[in-house]
Amino acid sequence: MGTWIIPADLLAASRFVVSPLHETVAALTVLSRPDANGTPWQRSFRAAYLEAYEDLLASDPMLRALDATLWRPRRGDQPGWMADFITPPPLGDGATFDDELAQVLTWDDRTMRAELREVAGDLPVVLGRSGIRDAVIELLTWIWTATVQADWPRRRRVLEADIVSRASQLASEGWASVFATLGTRRKKWLGNGILQVNGYDLPARDLSDAHELSFVPVHSDGSWLAWDLPQRYAIVYPVAGALAATGGESTDPAKALARLIGANRAGVLALLDAPRSTTQLAALTHLPVGAVGNHLRVLLDAGVVMRRRAGREVLYWRTALGEELLGPDPRSDPAARVR
Repeated sequence: MGTWIIPADLLAASRFVVSPLHETVAALTVLSRPDANGTPWQRSFRAAYLEAYEDLLASDPMLRALDATLWRPRRGDQPGWMADFITPPPLGDGATFDDELAQVLTWDDRTMRAELREVAGDLPVVLGRSGIRDAVIELLTWIWTATVQADWPRRRRVLEADIVSRASQLASEGWASVFATLGTRRKKWLGNGILQVNGYDLPARDLSDAHELSFVPVHSDGSWLAWDLPQRYAIVYPVAGALAATGGESTDPAKALARLIGANRAGVLALLDAPRSTTQLAALTHLPVGAVGNHLRVLLDAGVVMRRRAGREVLYWRTALGEELLGPDPRSDPAARVR
Protein backbone atom coordinates (compact mmCIF):
# COMPACT_ATOMS: atom_id res chain seq x y z
CA MET A 1 0.00 0.00 0.00
CA GLY A 2 1.09 3.60 -0.57
CA THR A 3 2.06 5.35 2.64
CA TRP A 4 3.38 8.73 3.71
CA ILE A 5 5.58 9.12 6.76
CA ILE A 6 4.42 12.39 8.32
CA PRO A 7 6.39 14.11 11.10
CA ALA A 8 4.30 15.36 14.02
CA ASP A 9 5.30 18.99 13.40
CA LEU A 10 4.16 18.78 9.78
CA LEU A 11 0.80 17.29 10.73
CA ALA A 12 0.36 19.93 13.43
CA ALA A 13 0.92 22.69 10.86
CA SER A 14 -1.27 21.11 8.15
CA ARG A 15 -4.45 22.80 7.00
CA PHE A 16 -7.57 22.44 4.89
CA VAL A 17 -7.71 24.83 1.93
CA VAL A 18 -9.85 25.57 -1.12
CA SER A 19 -8.15 25.52 -4.52
CA PRO A 20 -9.69 26.96 -7.71
CA LEU A 21 -7.11 25.11 -9.83
CA HIS A 22 -7.84 21.72 -8.30
CA GLU A 23 -11.57 22.39 -8.64
CA THR A 24 -10.87 23.06 -12.32
CA VAL A 25 -8.94 19.80 -12.65
CA ALA A 26 -11.86 18.00 -11.01
CA ALA A 27 -14.19 19.50 -13.64
CA LEU A 28 -11.76 18.36 -16.34
CA THR A 29 -11.94 14.77 -15.10
CA VAL A 30 -15.75 14.84 -15.24
CA LEU A 31 -15.73 16.03 -18.86
CA SER A 32 -12.73 14.05 -20.02
CA ARG A 33 -14.01 10.57 -19.15
CA PRO A 34 -17.80 10.54 -19.65
CA ASP A 35 -19.41 7.82 -17.55
CA ALA A 36 -23.06 6.92 -17.98
CA ASN A 37 -23.08 5.63 -14.40
CA GLY A 38 -21.92 8.92 -12.88
CA THR A 39 -23.76 10.77 -10.15
CA PRO A 40 -26.74 13.00 -11.04
CA TRP A 41 -24.71 16.20 -10.70
CA GLN A 42 -21.97 14.77 -12.94
CA ARG A 43 -24.49 13.81 -15.61
CA SER A 44 -26.05 17.25 -15.40
CA PHE A 45 -22.64 18.93 -15.59
CA ARG A 46 -21.76 16.93 -18.70
CA ALA A 47 -25.11 17.70 -20.28
CA ALA A 48 -24.42 21.41 -19.84
CA TYR A 49 -20.80 21.48 -21.05
CA LEU A 50 -19.73 18.32 -22.87
CA GLU A 51 -20.75 19.51 -26.34
CA ALA A 52 -18.78 22.75 -25.97
CA TYR A 53 -15.82 20.80 -24.58
CA GLU A 54 -15.86 18.43 -27.55
CA ASP A 55 -15.96 21.44 -29.89
CA LEU A 56 -12.87 22.81 -28.14
CA LEU A 57 -10.98 19.52 -28.54
CA ALA A 58 -12.00 19.28 -32.19
CA SER A 59 -10.49 22.70 -32.82
CA ASP A 60 -6.92 21.62 -31.99
CA PRO A 61 -5.32 18.13 -32.25
CA MET A 62 -2.95 18.98 -29.40
CA LEU A 63 -5.84 19.71 -27.06
CA ARG A 64 -7.40 16.39 -28.05
CA ALA A 65 -4.12 14.61 -27.31
CA LEU A 66 -3.81 16.31 -23.92
CA ASP A 67 -7.35 15.26 -23.03
CA ALA A 68 -6.25 11.64 -23.52
CA THR A 69 -2.91 11.87 -21.70
CA LEU A 70 -3.13 14.36 -18.80
CA TRP A 71 -4.49 11.72 -16.46
CA ARG A 72 -5.51 8.09 -16.37
CA PRO A 73 -8.26 6.59 -14.22
CA ARG A 74 -7.71 3.60 -11.98
CA ARG A 75 -8.10 0.28 -13.80
CA GLY A 76 -7.99 -2.86 -11.69
CA ASP A 77 -4.67 -3.00 -9.89
CA GLN A 78 -3.23 -0.21 -12.05
CA PRO A 79 -3.27 3.04 -10.07
CA GLY A 80 -4.79 6.16 -11.49
CA TRP A 81 -2.35 8.98 -12.14
CA MET A 82 -2.31 12.67 -13.01
CA ALA A 83 0.38 14.76 -14.60
CA ASP A 84 2.13 16.60 -11.78
CA PHE A 85 2.11 19.90 -13.64
CA ILE A 86 -1.70 20.26 -13.53
CA THR A 87 -1.90 19.40 -9.82
CA PRO A 88 0.58 21.56 -7.90
CA PRO A 89 -0.19 21.89 -4.18
CA PRO A 90 -2.55 24.82 -3.54
CA LEU A 91 -1.20 28.22 -2.56
CA GLY A 92 -3.68 28.69 0.27
CA ASP A 93 -6.80 30.67 1.04
CA GLY A 94 -7.19 33.79 -1.07
CA ALA A 95 -5.21 32.43 -4.02
CA THR A 96 -6.95 32.97 -7.36
CA PHE A 97 -7.08 30.65 -10.33
CA ASP A 98 -4.47 32.80 -12.08
CA ASP A 99 -2.21 32.66 -9.02
CA GLU A 100 -2.29 28.88 -9.02
CA LEU A 101 -2.05 28.60 -12.79
CA ALA A 102 1.25 30.48 -12.61
CA GLN A 103 2.73 27.35 -11.03
CA VAL A 104 1.99 25.43 -14.23
CA LEU A 105 3.98 28.02 -16.18
CA THR A 106 7.16 26.99 -14.37
CA TRP A 107 7.18 23.81 -16.50
CA ASP A 108 8.42 23.75 -20.10
CA ASP A 109 7.48 21.59 -23.08
CA ARG A 110 10.28 19.09 -22.50
CA THR A 111 9.50 18.40 -18.85
CA MET A 112 5.76 18.31 -19.54
CA ARG A 113 6.32 15.77 -22.31
CA ALA A 114 8.36 13.56 -20.00
CA GLU A 115 5.63 13.75 -17.35
CA LEU A 116 2.95 12.83 -19.89
CA ARG A 117 4.95 9.72 -20.80
CA GLU A 118 4.92 8.73 -17.12
CA VAL A 119 1.14 9.02 -17.13
CA ALA A 120 0.18 7.63 -20.53
CA GLY A 121 3.18 5.79 -21.99
CA ASP A 122 3.53 6.28 -25.74
CA LEU A 123 2.30 9.70 -26.78
CA PRO A 124 0.43 10.88 -29.88
CA VAL A 125 2.75 12.33 -32.52
CA VAL A 126 1.31 15.82 -32.05
CA LEU A 127 2.75 15.96 -28.52
CA GLY A 128 6.23 15.70 -29.99
CA ARG A 129 5.83 19.25 -31.28
CA SER A 130 6.39 22.51 -29.44
CA GLY A 131 3.51 24.32 -27.77
CA ILE A 132 2.52 21.78 -25.12
CA ARG A 133 2.66 24.27 -22.26
CA ASP A 134 0.58 26.83 -24.15
CA ALA A 135 -2.01 24.17 -24.94
CA VAL A 136 -2.17 23.03 -21.30
CA ILE A 137 -2.74 26.62 -20.19
CA GLU A 138 -5.43 27.05 -22.85
CA LEU A 139 -7.21 23.87 -21.79
CA LEU A 140 -7.20 24.63 -18.06
CA THR A 141 -8.22 28.25 -18.65
CA TRP A 142 -11.13 27.15 -20.82
CA ILE A 143 -12.36 24.69 -18.19
CA TRP A 144 -12.17 27.42 -15.54
CA THR A 145 -13.82 30.22 -17.51
CA ALA A 146 -16.44 28.13 -19.30
CA THR A 147 -17.56 25.74 -16.57
CA VAL A 148 -16.35 26.75 -13.09
CA GLN A 149 -15.78 30.49 -12.73
CA ALA A 150 -19.38 31.71 -12.82
CA ASP A 151 -20.38 29.03 -10.33
CA TRP A 152 -17.29 29.46 -8.15
CA PRO A 153 -19.00 31.41 -5.31
CA ARG A 154 -21.51 28.60 -4.82
CA ARG A 155 -18.89 25.88 -5.21
CA ARG A 156 -16.64 27.64 -2.74
CA ARG A 157 -19.41 27.79 -0.15
CA VAL A 158 -19.91 24.03 -0.43
CA LEU A 159 -16.16 23.42 -0.15
CA GLU A 160 -15.84 25.74 2.85
CA ALA A 161 -18.77 24.02 4.55
CA ASP A 162 -16.92 20.72 4.13
CA ILE A 163 -13.85 22.24 5.75
CA VAL A 164 -15.95 23.48 8.67
CA SER A 165 -17.27 19.96 9.12
CA ARG A 166 -13.75 18.45 8.99
CA ALA A 167 -12.53 20.94 11.58
CA SER A 168 -15.35 19.97 13.89
CA GLN A 169 -14.63 16.28 13.33
CA LEU A 170 -10.94 16.86 14.05
CA ALA A 171 -11.74 18.65 17.30
CA SER A 172 -14.12 15.97 18.54
CA GLU A 173 -12.67 12.74 17.09
CA GLY A 174 -9.05 13.37 16.05
CA TRP A 175 -7.01 12.93 12.89
CA ALA A 176 -7.55 9.18 12.54
CA SER A 177 -11.29 9.73 12.17
CA VAL A 178 -10.78 12.54 9.65
CA PHE A 179 -8.42 10.50 7.48
CA ALA A 180 -10.87 7.59 7.40
CA THR A 181 -13.48 9.78 5.68
CA LEU A 182 -11.35 11.49 3.02
CA GLY A 183 -12.71 9.86 -0.10
CA THR A 184 -14.11 6.55 -1.24
CA ARG A 185 -10.69 4.89 -1.18
CA ARG A 186 -10.26 5.30 2.53
CA LYS A 187 -7.17 6.89 3.96
CA LYS A 188 -6.02 5.28 7.17
CA TRP A 189 -3.79 6.40 10.00
CA LEU A 190 -1.55 3.41 10.77
CA GLY A 191 0.22 4.93 13.77
CA ASN A 192 3.85 5.92 14.30
CA GLY A 193 3.47 8.83 11.88
CA ILE A 194 2.40 6.62 8.97
CA LEU A 195 -0.61 7.54 6.83
CA GLN A 196 -1.94 5.11 4.25
CA VAL A 197 -2.80 7.33 1.27
CA ASN A 198 -3.96 4.59 -1.13
CA GLY A 199 -4.11 0.84 -1.52
CA TYR A 200 -1.41 0.50 -4.17
CA ASP A 201 1.87 -1.37 -3.76
CA LEU A 202 4.11 1.69 -3.82
CA PRO A 203 7.22 2.67 -1.82
CA ALA A 204 6.69 4.70 1.34
CA ARG A 205 7.32 8.42 0.94
CA ASP A 206 9.10 10.21 3.78
CA LEU A 207 7.88 13.79 4.29
CA SER A 208 10.62 14.73 6.76
CA ASP A 209 11.82 17.58 4.52
CA ALA A 210 8.32 18.90 3.84
CA HIS A 211 7.22 22.29 5.11
CA GLU A 212 3.59 22.20 3.97
CA LEU A 213 0.76 19.65 3.97
CA SER A 214 -2.70 20.59 2.72
CA PHE A 215 -6.04 18.82 2.45
CA VAL A 216 -8.17 20.02 -0.46
CA PRO A 217 -11.88 19.27 -1.06
CA VAL A 218 -13.10 19.23 -4.68
CA HIS A 219 -16.25 18.28 -6.57
CA SER A 220 -15.10 14.87 -7.74
CA ASP A 221 -15.85 11.25 -6.95
CA GLY A 222 -12.13 10.46 -6.78
CA SER A 223 -9.08 11.68 -4.90
CA TRP A 224 -5.48 12.35 -5.85
CA LEU A 225 -2.16 13.32 -4.35
CA ALA A 226 -0.15 16.41 -5.19
CA TRP A 227 3.39 17.52 -4.45
CA ASP A 228 6.09 20.00 -5.27
CA LEU A 229 9.11 18.07 -4.08
CA PRO A 230 10.51 18.11 -1.52
CA GLN A 231 8.63 20.70 0.53
CA ARG A 232 4.94 20.87 -0.41
CA TYR A 233 2.34 18.08 -0.36
CA ALA A 234 -1.44 17.87 -0.64
CA ILE A 235 -4.21 15.30 -0.50
CA VAL A 236 -7.20 16.15 -2.70
CA TYR A 237 -10.46 14.44 -1.72
CA PRO A 238 -14.17 14.44 -2.71
CA VAL A 239 -16.23 17.10 -0.97
CA ALA A 240 -18.83 15.64 1.38
CA GLY A 241 -21.75 17.62 -0.08
CA ALA A 242 -21.62 17.50 -3.88
CA LEU A 243 -23.30 20.07 -6.07
CA ALA A 244 -26.93 19.57 -6.87
CA ALA A 245 -27.74 18.93 -10.51
CA THR A 246 -27.75 21.92 -12.84
CA GLY A 247 -30.03 22.30 -15.80
CA GLY A 248 -33.46 20.81 -16.21
CA GLU A 249 -36.66 22.43 -15.08
CA SER A 250 -36.26 25.06 -12.40
CA THR A 251 -38.67 26.22 -9.73
CA ASP A 252 -40.49 29.51 -10.24
CA PRO A 253 -38.64 31.77 -7.76
CA ALA A 254 -41.73 33.88 -7.01
CA LYS A 255 -43.85 30.84 -6.14
CA ALA A 256 -41.01 29.26 -4.18
CA LEU A 257 -40.44 32.39 -2.11
CA ALA A 258 -44.17 32.65 -1.46
CA ARG A 259 -43.99 29.24 0.18
CA LEU A 260 -41.40 30.59 2.59
CA ILE A 261 -44.08 32.85 4.13
CA GLY A 262 -42.84 36.30 4.94
CA ALA A 263 -40.04 38.77 4.46
CA ASN A 264 -38.14 37.84 7.63
CA ARG A 265 -37.69 34.23 6.62
CA ALA A 266 -36.67 35.25 3.11
CA GLY A 267 -34.20 37.70 4.65
CA VAL A 268 -32.60 34.95 6.71
CA LEU A 269 -32.26 32.80 3.60
CA ALA A 270 -30.69 35.66 1.67
CA LEU A 271 -27.98 36.05 4.33
CA LEU A 272 -26.89 32.41 4.08
CA ASP A 273 -24.60 32.91 1.10
CA ALA A 274 -21.83 31.92 3.55
CA PRO A 275 -22.01 29.67 6.63
CA ARG A 276 -23.46 31.64 9.56
CA SER A 277 -24.55 30.85 13.10
CA THR A 278 -27.91 31.66 14.66
CA THR A 279 -26.39 34.47 16.72
CA GLN A 280 -24.76 35.99 13.63
CA LEU A 281 -28.07 35.93 11.79
CA ALA A 282 -29.85 37.50 14.75
CA ALA A 283 -27.31 40.33 14.80
CA LEU A 284 -27.64 40.93 11.05
CA THR A 285 -31.44 40.79 10.92
CA HIS A 286 -32.12 42.47 14.30
CA LEU A 287 -34.49 39.58 15.06
CA PRO A 288 -34.57 37.68 18.37
CA VAL A 289 -32.41 34.56 18.44
CA GLY A 290 -35.49 32.44 19.07
CA ALA A 291 -37.26 33.85 16.01
CA VAL A 292 -34.22 33.20 13.84
CA GLY A 293 -34.09 29.64 15.15
CA ASN A 294 -37.74 29.12 14.21
CA HIS A 295 -37.12 30.40 10.68
CA LEU A 296 -34.09 28.14 10.33
CA ARG A 297 -36.10 25.09 11.35
CA VAL A 298 -38.65 25.81 8.63
CA LEU A 299 -35.91 26.39 6.05
CA LEU A 300 -34.22 23.13 7.06
CA ASP A 301 -37.50 21.23 6.72
CA ALA A 302 -37.97 22.77 3.27
CA GLY A 303 -34.51 21.62 2.19
CA VAL A 304 -33.29 25.10 1.30
CA VAL A 305 -30.55 25.26 3.94
CA MET A 306 -28.08 22.81 5.42
CA ARG A 307 -26.29 22.82 8.74
CA ARG A 308 -23.14 21.44 10.31
CA ARG A 309 -21.71 21.75 13.78
CA ALA A 310 -18.40 23.63 14.15
CA GLY A 311 -17.17 23.37 17.71
CA ARG A 312 -19.85 24.86 19.96
CA GLU A 313 -21.74 26.52 17.14
CA VAL A 314 -24.02 25.22 14.40
CA LEU A 315 -23.51 26.86 11.01
CA TYR A 316 -26.19 27.18 8.32
CA TRP A 317 -25.86 27.88 4.59
CA ARG A 318 -28.02 27.73 1.48
CA THR A 319 -28.43 24.57 -0.57
CA ALA A 320 -28.72 24.64 -4.35
CA LEU A 321 -32.51 24.69 -3.89
CA GLY A 322 -32.14 27.77 -1.71
CA GLU A 323 -30.17 29.44 -4.50
CA GLU A 324 -32.95 28.60 -6.95
CA LEU A 325 -35.62 30.04 -4.68
CA LEU A 326 -33.79 33.34 -4.38
CA GLY A 327 -33.82 33.68 -8.15
CA PRO A 328 -31.44 32.81 -10.97
CA ASP A 329 -28.22 34.72 -11.51
CA PRO A 330 -27.76 35.25 -15.26
CA ARG A 331 -24.04 34.63 -14.89
CA SER A 332 -24.75 31.11 -13.59
CA ASP A 333 -26.85 30.05 -16.60
CA PRO A 334 -25.08 26.96 -18.00
CA ALA A 335 -26.02 27.85 -21.57
CA ALA A 336 -24.62 31.37 -21.21
CA ARG A 337 -21.26 30.14 -19.98
CA VAL A 338 -20.39 28.24 -23.15
CA ARG A 339 -21.39 30.76 -25.79
